[in-house]
Amino acid sequence: MRIGPEPTTDSFIAVMYGQVEGIIPGNALVVDPKKPFRKLNAFGNAFLNRFVCAQLPNPVLESISVIDTPGILSGEKQRISRGYDFAAVLEWFAERVDRIILLFDAHKLDISDEFSEVIKALKNHEDKMRVVLNKADQIETQQLMRVYGALMWSLGKIVNTPEVIRVYIGSFWSHPLLIPDNRKLFEAEEQDLFRDIQSLPRNAALRKLNDLIKRARLAKVHAYIISSLKKEMPSVFGKDNKKKELVNNLAEIYGRIEREHQISPGDFPNLKRMQDQLQAQDFSKFQPLKSKLLEVVDDMLAHDIAQLMVLVRQEETQRPVQMVKGGAFEGTLHGPFGHGYGEGAGEGIDDAEWVVARDKPMYDEIFYTLSPVDGKITGANAKKEMVRSKLPNSVLGKIWKLADIDKDGMLDDEEFALANHLIKVKLEGHELPNELPAHLLPPSKRKMAE
Repeated sequence: MRIGPEPTTDSFIAVMYGQVEGIIPGNALVVDPKKPFRKLNAFGNAFLNRFVCAQLPNPVLESISVIDTPGILSGEKQRISRGYDFAAVLEWFAERVDRIILLFDAHKLDISDEFSEVIKALKNHEDKMRVVLNKADQIETQQLMRVYGALMWSLGKIVNTPEVIRVYIGSFWSHPLLIPDNRKLFEAEEQDLFRDIQSLPRNAALRKLNDLIKRARLAKVHAYIISSLKKEMPSVFGKDNKKKELVNNLAEIYGRIEREHQISPGDFPNLKRMQDQLQAQDFSKFQPLKSKLLEVVDDMLAHDIAQLMVLVRQEETQRPVQMVKGGAFEGTLHGPFGHGYGEGAGEGIDDAEWVVARDKPMYDEIFYTLSPVDGKITGANAKKEMVRSKLPNSVLGKIWKLADIDKDGMLDDEEFALANHLIKVKLEGHELPNELPAHLLPPSKRKMAE
């Protein structure tokens, strides 16, 4: 598909894996039994003419599929009708996808009325939402800080959640950075976003189970609402007036069902939308409550789902770890362009000389003031020096574990120098490794490790 800075697409494009590269139009797509789009038929031709599937043989698409939505309209263009219910289509996709990514440009932050409606349509799916602040290399650091603050403020007014949505900042294309000041920040953010996307296939089965539970609870509440309306209807006269009265008093019916059956208010459908839907329905055709069917649902939620959870977990442990592979996901995994390569604990990874040796004379001076016996200092004496770094005990404990290579509870001059090097790494803002990398092993201990 063609991509450009101007509005290039008014279509929903499903980018999926296929042996042969090609495009499948919407009307053909909704009748294909192998594709999960059959229910989209309900949105009609106006939508299907703007829905296509782009298929291509690509390793990334073997584990994930991507739905690219049309650009959001702003300004005068918002007045032009799309010809189909855009928010409803987005809601349909939102219920079925594992991750929703909202894209913002760092130099074009306004949230239009349509975008605001879109975000509101994604209500109840906030856990799936992530935000990408793209083209962040086009503005200076100070401006970026203000833009980030403005974005969070704008989102806070629309997304009604106590938690803040995760925002990834960066420049997500293959061109040189215009302003490279924040390169490290962009790299770290890109890695975080990639890790988030890569983990999706691993938890897909559990998320489907979660959706099943959600739908079962909603169906149960729906049954209570419909049967209550049926019960209230007169058998012969005054049906229309009673129907109007029931629709207007739907909030009270919700409250009564909530109290009678101890149901959470969050499980009820949207009141305004339910009232609109009920206007066109014939209440006399509604079914009475079938308690046996509800018992089956309750039994499924109480027992079957618990057993399924165990089975899913077992299956996941037996299968190899599923991750998204290929494309940009592998470009930064290995080699000198991997995130953090040659920095922090990775410094000196390619050097022939032990990297700690550069500062060892300085560490040796401190070492010999700590009363070494047979070339080693005790844990108590080492602690006196290490706590001067003001790092918390949990971090210093980890450093001690990494530095005490022979595990004798004491440090020789090389181990002490290594401990100080790791303290320096942490104080410079880098993470400590879980295991000591081979290049940080003191030369005299390398044979022991082998």
